This record gives sequence, structure tokens and C-alpha cells, in this order.
Amino acid sequence: MEVVPAKVTPKLIEEIDVLVKDGWYANRSEVIRDAVRELVKKMKSERLAAAIKEDVEWGLK
Repeated sequence: MEVVPAKVTPKLIEEIDVLVKDGWYANRSEVIRDAVRELVKKMKSERLAAAIKEDVEWGLK
């Protein structure tokens, strides 16, 4: 894996640490990887929806 440095606010660190402490994740890195995966999935879905909408609008003209 590649290391990607990032600055995170103290409040986010607190929230991440609660997720780890409560057993949802093994460590901070897992939390951040999961969050990034979810963001990528969301963005892909939004781009696909926009492309479909554009195609439908084009087809209706």
C-alpha cells in the first residue's frame, strides 16, 4: 500500500477513535480507507446518474 499523508481535524480524530474503540474498525487507517471507498463509490454513482440524465435529455430533443 501507498502512504498518503493527510491533515485531519481533532474532532474527526475523536470520531475516528470512537469507531475504533467501539470495535467497528481495527485502526484509524481502516476507517479512512473505508470512508474513501464510500466517497469514490458515491461519486461514481453521481457521475453515472448525470450521464444517464444527459443521455435521456438528448434523446428527448
